[in-house]
Amino acid sequence: MHNITFDLSTLHEHGTAFFDYLRLRKTFFVDTLKWDVPHNNDYEMDQYDNPTAWYSLVIEDGKVLAGARVMPTESVWGQHTYMLRDAYQGKLGGIPDRAMPSEIVTPLVWECTRLVLSDELREHTKRRRCLSMVVEGLSEIASDHGASELVTLSTVSLVRALRQLGFPAERLGEAYRDPGDGRNYAVLKMPVAASTHAIAAE
Repeated sequence: MHNITFDLSTLHEHGTAFFDYLRLRKTFFVDTLKWDVPHNNDYEMDQYDNPTAWYSLVIEDGKVLAGARVMPTESVWGQHTYMLRDAYQGKLGGIPDRAMPSEIVTPLVWECTRLVLSDELREHTKRRRCLSMVVEGLSEIASDHGASELVTLSTVSLVRALRQLGFPAERLGEAYRDPGDGRNYAVLKMPVAASTHAIAAE
C-alpha cells in the first residue's frame, strides 16, 4: 500500500489511477449518496478537476483504495474559484453560505474535497491507515507550496476520525444537515502537518 500525489500535468505517470479515482467517486457520491453532480456511467468529474487541483491517492496492488483532491484558495479557473468560496458567493446549490464564516483567499490555505474510501476497505485498521495516508499526502502537497492550513467541507464525524489519527482538526463553520443524503456537514480546518502518530503503510 502506498501514496501517490500528482496534478493534471503528471497524472499520466500513474497509469489509470486518476480515472480509477474518478470511478470510485462516482460509485460513492452518485450511486450511493445520490448527489446531483456531473457524471456519466463511469466517472464523476466536476469543474474543480482543473489544472489548479492536486490529488492524493492510496494504491494497493494497482487498485485505488482512497483519494482526495486539494487546491489553493487563490484558485481561479474560468468562472469558478474553489468549492467553498463559490458556495459562499451563491454559485453552488446545496451548500448554505452560512457553512463558511467568511471568504478565504490566501496562498496559506488550501481546500480539500472529494475524499473517498473504497467499500472494499472493510477492516477498520486498514480504513484508518488509508485515511491517514491520504491526508498526509494532501498535507505534503500544500506544505510544498507554502501553505500552513487545510480546510474542507465534510461530515462532522470526520473531526473525530482525524483527531484519533493525530491530526488536530476542528470545526470552522456552522454545521448543517443535507436534505438529500441526510448527513451532517461542516467546514473543518487543520494545520498543515504530518500526523503525530499516523499509522504506517505496510
